[in-house]
Amino acid sequence: MTGNEQLEDALKRHVAALTVDIGERTSFLPDKLARAREYVRDELANAGLEVTEQGYDYRGQRVANLIAALPGASMAKKYYLVGAHYDTVPGTPGADDNASAVAVLIELGRRVAESPPPIPLRLVAFTLEEPPAFNTRFQGSRVFVRQLKRGGGGVKGAIILEMVGFTAAEQDYPLVLHWIGYPKEGNFIGIVGNRRSRRLGRALAKGFGDNPRLPVETLFVPFNGWILPATRLSDHAPFWDAGLPALMVTDTAFFRNPFYHTALDRMETLDFAFMAEVVASLRSALDTLPPGE
Repeated sequence: MTGNEQLEDALKRHVAALTVDIGERTSFLPDKLARAREYVRDELANAGLEVTEQGYDYRGQRVANLIAALPGASMAKKYYLVGAHYDTVPGTPGADDNASAVAVLIELGRRVAESPPPIPLRLVAFTLEEPPAFNTRFQGSRVFVRQLKRGGGGVKGAIILEMVGFTAAEQDYPLVLHWIGYPKEGNFIGIVGNRRSRRLGRALAKGFGDNPRLPVETLFVPFNGWILPATRLSDHAPFWDAGLPALMVTDTAFFRNPFYHTALDRMETLDFAFMAEVVASLRSALDTLPPGE
């Protein structure tokens, strides 16, 4: 079995555990949300990372972000972050949204542990990205950013993985982007940033460009994305709102995937070879990010 085949098998295993064995992962089903948290925590630890829980209370239940770092890593107050949310909206197994990204995060963690990049780095699995907590103070990434700022820290750049497993013969876009010349085929990964994140986004895209098997497109929006609200629909937005550089890495969600937020968002719809290339591109790009970003 080749290295890529092994990686694809590992990604399938993670997605199956989250979407089939556990299924819907929402605050309305706290036991399943807790099982998902335990699975991700254990897999990151098994990959060779030290994992801590950033717990907080939500409607009478204890929920938590998971923060993973290399063993013995210095506690730098500023670092790069790669993150993904592990919850779902009610009524969906959430294969693309967002088990695909969590699987990529875990396998990226394995490769980071095997060959540490030359930058301070944390991997974060966020809870409660989806409604009803989305865009409230209980959204996991908003809790994370508040505590980060309260502790006097910051990030050199946050890279948020949001739906990274779906490819399609046809790609749609917001109306204002139809005439710009983006590809008609949905076989690329998108990097979305605000104006403050352009330097980070260009550096990440350049690192991704070293992998010719994964096409990359970029979009940088003014006004923290408020003029194009679809660009704010993930855990990068709290970083933007706090003045911190952040990017969303995505297959473009509902502009490509017709199963978005439905019961049909199942693992058999995913392109695991595409996801394996996302892992490879991310790991390569971490070696090229500027330490002083």
